Amino acid sequence: MPPTGRSLATALALALLPGLAGCGDASDPEPGEVPVFGGIGEDETIAALGTEPFWNARIEGAQLTYSTPDDIDGRAVTVSRFAGNGGLGISGTLDGAPLQLAITPGSCSDGMSDRTYPYTATLAIGDVVSPGCAYTDGQAFSGGEGP
Repeated sequence: MPPTGRSLATALALALLPGLAGCGDASDPEPGEVPVFGGIGEDETIAALGTEPFWNARIEGAQLTYSTPDDIDGRAVTVSRFAGNGGLGISGTLDGAPLQLAITPGSCSDGMSDRTYPYTATLAIGDVVSPGCAYTDGQAFSGGEGP
């Protein structure tokens, strides 16, 4: 019985696999060997901000200060940093709820100014997730005046 279109495509893909194994860049990491993100140093101060709702987070060492328009002075939270494969994770607890902040490389706009930030930020406090942007004292935003 001749192969169907699907089984023929599967047979061809399986026949090509050994040849494709050598097509990757020699510097490509093996699975499970992805380098840890090193774009933000442990000693860098990070500023993250979001709109709708407006929020700010400033991370200095093991302290994150979270503020909103209703709480301009903000609240300090002890956090830990985790350098993952694609960015930096920051975690702590705010008012009994888990606080997670993910900082990942990528051009980001706050949608309110002409600024471009070098990082995207995703803040989760409990079940509420808020997008935003981030920069560091060593990797500033471009355009517009300081926030």
